[in-house]
Amino acid sequence: MGKNISHKIEKGITPEAFMRQMEKNKDLFLSYYEYFSIGEEDLKFFKNLSDEKDIRCEIIAADWCGDVARNVPVVFRLMEIADIPVEVFILEENTDLIDQFLTLGGRSVPVVLFTNRNGDVLAQWGPRPAYVQEPMVELKKCQLDPASEEYKAKLKDVYAEIMRRYGEGTAYQQLIIDEIRHQLSEIK
Repeated sequence: MGKNISHKIEKGITPEAFMRQMEKNKDLFLSYYEYFSIGEEDLKFFKNLSDEKDIRCEIIAADWCGDVARNVPVVFRLMEIADIPVEVFILEENTDLIDQFLTLGGRSVPVVLFTNRNGDVLAQWGPRPAYVQEPMVELKKCQLDPASEEYKAKLKDVYAEIMRRYGEGTAYQQLIIDEIRHQLSEIK
């Protein structure tokens, strides 16, 4: 990726501190955290990961974001299993960081960065699983004026489709597990 965030390493907060200080979406976040499940093959992969690679996980997040509430609990659980150090950077306090990792030109969270201890960014994930993100990608390709009524109407439909793709329950979590597993398996 060519980016380095060494100036931020060890300046974030712990996952526990993030969960403690949440003011919005806390119950939703904790329910996804509590009901996380992982298959045997994936469990084995993540358990063996920390022995093989020098990896850290840096997450840019905000408690007001529904994607953070759904997706970060999965990342926290995976990193716990892998025994990979995690720190969280609050979006509003780290605009310099998020501006290096924009999604479709915007400050979308969560942004999950996998780095080495020197701060070299090895992989990036977020804000949503690719399948869930597809409708937003398609909308952005239309290059509509965000102030237009057409854009606002389409955006409403896009969010409805995103929620449909997340679905009920925690089945969507497997998409995150698969994508992060693939990314981490690619890191040398």
